[in-house]
Amino acid sequence: MKNMGNMMKQMQKMQKQMVKAQEELKEKTVEATVGGGMVTVIASGDKRILEVNISEDVVDPEDVEMLQDLIIAATNEALKKVDELVEQDLGKFTKGLNMPGMF
Repeated sequence: MKNMGNMMKQMQKMQKQMVKAQEELKEKTVEATVGGGMVTVIASGDKRILEVNISEDVVDPEDVEMLQDLIIAATNEALKKVDELVEQDLGKFTKGLNMPGMF
């Protein structure tokens, strides 16, 4: 039973570390730029879009569709980078565990 107590302590320690890592992710940001710098999206580690920057050169009232596509592409790329950041920061806690959909 002593071994079980040690295992529980380790699990509690790991849980605290994981919560701390999740909190730290909120403070981290990723940036994605598309269209040769025409649209940039900045997202937080908890998948909040913090900023969208659009170059004046891409604002064309005759081609709003292109601007929309660029914004979507930049946003999706930023969210992909957040997923990679989460895997990098929290993946160490789930290595070797087969828990689909956890992160």
